[in-house]
Amino acid sequence: MNPAVLNNQFVQVALPIVLTIFIAAWLNSKGMGGVNRRIDDLRGDMNRRFDAVEVRLGRIETKLDDHETRITRVEERTSLVGRRNP
Repeated sequence: MNPAVLNNQFVQVALPIVLTIFIAAWLNSKGMGGVNRRIDDLRGDMNRRFDAVEVRLGRIETKLDDHETRITRVEERTSLVGRRNP
């Protein structure tokens, strides 16, 4: 075959396909950057929410600790075992 004909076929058929693949890959990589940023935003939001839950659980825990000591004192005051009968 004539090299000019092969070159012409390459330019007409293969070159547009190769360019399309390269452009699609380039655009796709730009789109993935947006997805990665969104995932990072969601991860940050989740971390903030988990921190808020941790703070709330800490407050509840301190309240329960206070109640535990109060219950212990009430049990000691009302227990018949520790009382003396006059």
